[in-house]
Amino acid sequence: GVCHTDLHVIKGEVKFPVPAVLGHEISGVVAGVAPDVTAVRVGDPVVCSFIMPCGRCSYCTRGRDDLCETFFAMNRLKGTLYDGQTRLQRFNGSPLAMYSMAGLAEYSVVPATAVFPAPPELPLADSCILGCAIMTAYGAVKHQAQVQPAESVAVVGVGGVGSNVIQLAKVFGAAEIIAVDVRDDKLEAAKALGATYGINARAGDPVAQVHALTGGRGVDVAIEALGRPETVVNAFMMARDGGRVVVIGIAPGAATAAIEITRLVRRGIRLSGSYGCRVRTDMPDVLRLAAKGQIGVSRSISRRYGLDQADGAYQALNRGEIVGRAIVVMD
Repeated sequence: GVCHTDLHVIKGEVKFPVPAVLGHEISGVVAGVAPDVTAVRVGDPVVCSFIMPCGRCSYCTRGRDDLCETFFAMNRLKGTLYDGQTRLQRFNGSPLAMYSMAGLAEYSVVPATAVFPAPPELPLADSCILGCAIMTAYGAVKHQAQVQPAESVAVVGVGGVGSNVIQLAKVFGAAEIIAVDVRDDKLEAAKALGATYGINARAGDPVAQVHALTGGRGVDVAIEALGRPETVVNAFMMARDGGRVVVIGIAPGAATAAIEITRLVRRGIRLSGSYGCRVRTDMPDVLRLAAKGQIGVSRSISRRYGLDQADGAYQALNRGEIVGRAIVVMD
């Protein structure tokens, strides 16, 4: 899958060792397994989660795979797997960093904790987005936002992740889903995936528009999926008294957002971040929902590129041209 987080690394907006191979949202066929791996076998179609939990750190042992200390210390900071080594190198033997499993390649080495049988009901190539776009949306909707039946939800930024937040908010029973973006084609796609309303932020104050649609109260839940200071502030201002605001967009560099502290305190608003999901417990449920058709996996994919076209895919993403998700297919 062509994810904006990879683009941040390409542009130098997120610190990561270079040179590196990107691609953290993958599916494929098992080519080999370690002797102690029993969950999958050679030849099995699989989906991989971008968070590769070590299973042993203080967070993993408490079920918080999304906060795995080893993943952040070894992979996100050093670009290696958990033995401190990368599996990739240049022709001269110098190492290439791996962003997650370095999936923009013909073969990837992935810790078994991040590998799951792919739903046979879905095209294998399309299933790749289960491992980032959809699992990230799931983690935000279920754990941090805790969306309940009949609640209202605003989704700020309806790209690859935001479009799947819409689908999952609907799965969890949201009665009213408001999509906010700056492109009408993305808003129309969001409505096709389950959004009740679409707001073009360039057509007027998006906060005022959300309040107008909710009788002046604001929404129960606002989820920001872009990672820009102004959209984080907008999401915060869209929430009703006692509402929840969840930020899942990765920001460039050390960007900060100015939140009105008095409103946060007096109106009892809960503000939290969400990164991926609790892999070992959540991914089976994500796969089940996808297999049952409750998440329209293929419906959120708008473009397909070959491996030799990957650069063009990220250029299109950088220009904001991709509706939903694009994927790189290796035939």
